[in-house]
Amino acid sequence: MARWTPAVLAVVVFAAGVLAACQRPRELPTQSHVDVVTLNLWHDKQDWPHRQDMIVAELATLAPDIIVLQEVLQDAALPNQAQTLAARLGYRYRFFSADAAGQARRYGNAILVKGAIEQSREVKLSPLDDYRTAGWVRTRVGGRPLNVYVTHLHHTPTGGAIRADQIGGVLALIGETSGDAPSIIGGDFNTRADASELAPLRTRFFDAYSDAHAGVDTNDPMHTTLNPHLGHAPIRIDHVFAQRDAFRVVDADIILDRPDATGAWPSDHYGVRVRLARSPD
Repeated sequence: MARWTPAVLAVVVFAAGVLAACQRPRELPTQSHVDVVTLNLWHDKQDWPHRQDMIVAELATLAPDIIVLQEVLQDAALPNQAQTLAARLGYRYRFFSADAAGQARRYGNAILVKGAIEQSREVKLSPLDDYRTAGWVRTRVGGRPLNVYVTHLHHTPTGGAIRADQIGGVLALIGETSGDAPSIIGGDFNTRADASELAPLRTRFFDAYSDAHAGVDTNDPMHTTLNPHLGHAPIRIDHVFAQRDAFRVVDADIILDRPDATGAWPSDHYGVRVRLARSPD
């Protein structure tokens, strides 16, 4: 039997180690950030099929982990808009509505996620004749659990007390469902992020957009999320709030805020995209 010299043996051992390393499955780095988009769809106003294509094109490019939608509609001749967007983008979704499940026409909010939906729930917000809801989904981003909430609050300028009551309902849902996972809330709040009626929310959550633009007056009309080209006063009322002890904002911007070559707008609201860095577990 041939005898290996120490030099040959060292080469063999090194080669075996390299081969084992190549065969060992690589551990992918845990995703440390969460990308979130909120958008009011403006239900089926104007040319929805055309607007749908515009929205899909931009969201497909951005590829956020989470999309929360408001003014989502379905009807006898209109497939559920959230379902349609989820199918085209390759997301899973939940739709939340104050309308009875058996009705042909239903209106509400939705959450779309890239990952699996582990749990979900919805609540109706008072007063019931305002037809407002809050919805919850538990999912995972980068293998880590995450609570996502969506809502659309009362719309009248003088309805601060109604919105305050509705925020109480949202916070109750969070208290019942969040567990030990961090939470993000997005939606059309129909008021500024610093409004007094949102004060109970701000004790635990921060407005990601304003934190991303520290030192800037984000209530200036240039930061509007209502589309002034479609008759709205320029106000920022669409927000993403993130849990204070669980996230810090990386950046945030207004999206879907340009018409296409035909002059069509994606919606009468602009969208908001935020990137949040997660705190270590």
